[in-house]
Amino acid sequence: MSLTPDGAGSATTERPQAPHELSMTVVEYTSEPDRCTVSPRGLSGVAKLSTWMTVDTEVVVGLAAMR
Repeated sequence: MSLTPDGAGSATTERPQAPHELSMTVVEYTSEPDRCTVSPRGLSGVAKLSTWMTVDTEVVVGLAAMR
């Protein structure tokens, strides 16, 4: 939902996004938790530098475990 200038709400249609193929890179550390960075494949430039997420590998679970 978005707001019009007079404050009344108006419904907007959200389009489902196409699935993205993801790339995962794991960096192993000796004295810190290992880190996993996930980003969409095929990006370059600013899009590649601004579209990613990094987490500790201990919080990553396999898809089969969540089904």
